[in-house]
Amino acid sequence: MNREEISRLAHADHPIAAPLDDDSVRRLLERAIPRGDERVLDLGCGGGEWLLRALTMHPQLRAEGVDISESSLAHARKAGRILGVHERLVLHHEDAAGFAASHAFDLVFSVGATHAFGGLLATLTAARKHLAPGGRVLIGDGFWASEPSPEAVEMFGDVIDLPTTMDRVIADGWTPVYGHISTRQELDDYEWAWTGSLAAWALDHPADPDSSHALGVATTHRNEWLRVYRDVLGFVCLIVRPTSD
Repeated sequence: MNREEISRLAHADHPIAAPLDDDSVRRLLERAIPRGDERVLDLGCGGGEWLLRALTMHPQLRAEGVDISESSLAHARKAGRILGVHERLVLHHEDAAGFAASHAFDLVFSVGATHAFGGLLATLTAARKHLAPGGRVLIGDGFWASEPSPEAVEMFGDVIDLPTTMDRVIADGWTPVYGHISTRQELDDYEWAWTGSLAAWALDHPADPDSSHALGVATTHRNEWLRVYRDVLGFVCLIVRPTSD
C-alpha cells in the first residue's frame, strides 16, 4: 500500500485534507470569492474538495486543479459529474510546481500542500505567477503553537511560530486580508478522523494483504500525534493579496 492509497483511505471521513470543519471552509470560501464569477486554481488539489465546494456554492465560477495523483483527479472528475459541476472544472495531471496556465486566476488555493513547493514562501511565489490583478491566494500551513520538542522539530522540519510566519509573509510582499486559526477541536477531529478511518478500513478488511500495514500506519500516526505534536502544532489558513500588483 503506497502513500497515496493510505491518504485516500485516511481522508475518507474528512475529505478536506486539513484541520478545518465545514463552517470554517465555508467562511474561507465566502471571504476568498467575493463576486462568485471568479476563475480559481488549486495547486495540489488532491481530490478537488476545495474546488468542488466552491463550484457548488457559485454557479458562475470556473475552476482548475493540478495534482500529480491520477487517482485523486479521477475522484474529482467523478464527484464533479455527480454534483453537476464538471463542465466548469478542468483538471491537470502534472506537478503543481511546474504548472503553466494560458490565463490568470482571481484566486489560487494551496492548503496543506506547501511541501510540494519547498515551503510557505515558495508556495506563495508559485501562486503569484498565476494571479490576475487584484487576485488573492488562500494558503494553509502548519506553525508551532508552543515550544516544540527536538523530536517534533525533526519530524516537521522548517516550521516556525505564527508571528514569525506572518512577518515573513508580509516581508515577502503580501497583505493578509483574512485568516483562520484551526481550533483544538478542528485539529483533534482531523487527526481522529485520519487515524480512525484508516484503522476502521483495516479492521473491516482483515483478509486484505494491506490490512496489517494500514493498521500499523494508523497506530504509528496516532502515537506520534498524541505523544509528539498534538500540543505544539497549529494550523492557519490565510487569504492574502500582493501588497502591490
